[in-house]
Amino acid sequence: MDTVLNAALPIFSLILIGYVFAKRRVMGRAATDSLNKFVVFLALPALLFQGMAAVTWKEMDHPGFLVSFGSGMAACFVLAYALARWQRQRLADAGIEALAACYGNTGYMGIPLCLATFGPASLPAVVIATLLTTCVPFGVAIAMIEIDVRPGANLGRTLWLVGRSLAGNPLLVAPILGLLVAAAGIPLPAPILHLTTLLGGAASPCALVTIGLFLAQQRPANRLGPVGRIVGIKLLLQPAITGALALLVFDMPVLWSHTALLLSALPIGTGPFMVAALYRRDGAVTSQAMLFSTVLSVVTISLLIAWFEPA
Repeated sequence: MDTVLNAALPIFSLILIGYVFAKRRVMGRAATDSLNKFVVFLALPALLFQGMAAVTWKEMDHPGFLVSFGSGMAACFVLAYALARWQRQRLADAGIEALAACYGNTGYMGIPLCLATFGPASLPAVVIATLLTTCVPFGVAIAMIEIDVRPGANLGRTLWLVGRSLAGNPLLVAPILGLLVAAAGIPLPAPILHLTTLLGGAASPCALVTIGLFLAQQRPANRLGPVGRIVGIKLLLQPAITGALALLVFDMPVLWSHTALLLSALPIGTGPFMVAALYRRDGAVTSQAMLFSTVLSVVTISLLIAWFEPA
């Protein structure tokens, strides 16, 4: 219970603060956009870069984590896509729903939650999960949308657009740069370390408040069927698959297996909604699924953290 109060309660409290501030119009859409850009382009990249610049290969050598987390994510993507196509949805819309069903909020919520629950030793695992989430399903979903909205486009153009989108993501570039620094054995100069420490310290609170601001601005979808299907797959099926593999199949340290399970149980991140907005698709279902999954995760995440406590 102490872990829940010390780790989960502050996390969800910051999200609630952002939500209340938005509803009371203390902070509007302009503030949300500015704070979101600060988190995406400065604070979180600084935290990820600094964390990965100090890791060793031994700390990253846990293939069981990669397979466990990746398998849960892939299974949920495929199932959600199949169900959406069975409901006669277009390829683009099915791709967005599939992305939402497996796209955990690893950056904004996963990092502060894991740091609060497991400490700094969990950061390499969070970075791996973030890279997987922002690369594989994100790239596949964008490719699906491109094929649908631009019929006849050649494969080279599609791959170029996907690659350009991924290469422009600071949450992907920053940890890779950090890994290159670590591989080269270059210690960070004191001024750079101090800079990244200052920026990284702002990442967690700002990211969590941003989630609350974003959630408060979403409109009801009035399509509870697809929303419930996406939320159920994300909050129940993904942690069930990942947990079974991480805890029962692969032999890995408890820290890594528990981190894999916690990250797989995260609510839906903003990525799917952003993709829908970029391609002018209906984002109401994905934004509502994000809202519902975040609210329900107050219970599911708290129960999961309470289960971790004896370990």
